[in-house]
Amino acid sequence: MLKASLHPHKLVFKQPGGTSRGVLTTKMSWYIQVWDVDNPEIIGLGECSVLPKLSPDDRPDLEEKLKWSCWHINEILTNYQEVLKDWPAICFAIEMALTDLQRGGKQILFPSDFTSGKQAIPINGLIWMGPIDEMVNRVEEKLKEGFSCLKLKIGAIDFSNELTLLKNLRQRFSSSHLELRVDANGAFSPQNALEVLDELAALDIHSIEQPIKSGQWNAMAALCEKTPVPIALDEELIGLHDESLRRQMLNTIKPQYIILKPSLTGGFASSQSWIDLANKMNIGWWVTSALEGNIGLNAIAQWTATLNNTMPQGLGTGQVFTNNVFSPLKVENGYLHYKFDAACSHQYFRIE
Repeated sequence: MLKASLHPHKLVFKQPGGTSRGVLTTKMSWYIQVWDVDNPEIIGLGECSVLPKLSPDDRPDLEEKLKWSCWHINEILTNYQEVLKDWPAICFAIEMALTDLQRGGKQILFPSDFTSGKQAIPINGLIWMGPIDEMVNRVEEKLKEGFSCLKLKIGAIDFSNELTLLKNLRQRFSSSHLELRVDANGAFSPQNALEVLDELAALDIHSIEQPIKSGQWNAMAALCEKTPVPIALDEELIGLHDESLRRQMLNTIKPQYIILKPSLTGGFASSQSWIDLANKMNIGWWVTSALEGNIGLNAIAQWTATLNNTMPQGLGTGQVFTNNVFSPLKVENGYLHYKFDAACSHQYFRIE
């Protein structure tokens, strides 16, 4: 017999996070604790992280559904992934908490060389949208921190200035020394996207995420067929639960890459099914966090480490909050490390 409890946490950004959907200064996460009534000292911990205007879970009744899921944890234990398929962030939180509980409640969900400190994960440095001088400063900070892969949010403010920034970076660093990725979040139209892609191609851009809004399969397919810059699908994956529909989308669009965000795709098992399909179709992929706090980021990083993908992953967002939960995740020289300090064990993923 299991019990579950819910703990809301408003995370505060160190600096406003600019995207094409607006500027974020705070975001909500909810932590779910799950335990067996016969052994209450072992607690599994999960995080429900929701992105405003993007997550399917971003609804007025989200907290009510979270409470319902906690109250009915025993009833949905064997089929929560089906029951909550329209609530991917809640589904992921429960999968995370149950996996942690099964592994002893120590937040080591996927033991590996990563969790033993023998291996680190290469990650990209994220540059938020903002005034161009702020973006320049953030780029310089990431370069000083040792990142060899940068991801810039583009398209919603002034693309000509963003293009100038990219040109200046490429003049300083060749593609063999600095990988540049861009994320448009659907900012461009099908009519002007190819022109944008041509301009980016001249700068040896590694890839562009979601150049046009999701749901335009035929327009995106035409872009993927002609693009001089590899296209990665991000938002396009959201809301596709049925495997046949996922296969249909990939067969129609034929992207160069897909990006897995477990809080948006429904968790580890659901994301793995996307990876399996991509591998069969020779489509590349990588994993990105979706502004989870350190509890969710820890779980995603541990899972990612088991996938043996050598590309830089998008797992550096744990640094963007002022009031994040303590964790052993550390970013050094463009790599994410798991460094557990026994002296801080009393704080380890502690929530109040």
